[in-house]
Amino acid sequence: MAVCEQGYLCEVCGGDVADLTESDLYLRFVLGEVDPETLHVQPERHIRCNPTLAQFIVAEGFEPVVVEGFFGKAQLDPTFVAAEEARVSRGYRRLFELRDQELPIIEYPLPEARARWQHADASQGVRDAESE
Repeated sequence: MAVCEQGYLCEVCGGDVADLTESDLYLRFVLGEVDPETLHVQPERHIRCNPTLAQFIVAEGFEPVVVEGFFGKAQLDPTFVAAEEARVSRGYRRLFELRDQELPIIEYPLPEARARWQHADASQGVRDAESE
């Protein structure tokens, strides 16, 4: 079967990442952790196959993920955990919103992520103009 006919396979478990709402790659993209310029070359995973991030999802219908040890949220600062739960859960809910919309991919990320990229692009443009 041609690669384009295989869909997106999880680099951890090898299973098909069949839906946007299962995609760790798109969750990280929505959160602003994956640059839009590199999205197409990044490996895919199921959200649950990245437990370090998945543990911060608090959403109806999402079975909690528990990470033991140093990177488990039980070992982290409660203020950080609360902020990450809010941020990652918001990104997770955004995946469900996107599933029902027809938006350009550049509009998938949360507004604050898009604003960071726009600011970075503007700053790069200023640096480029100054170097000419």
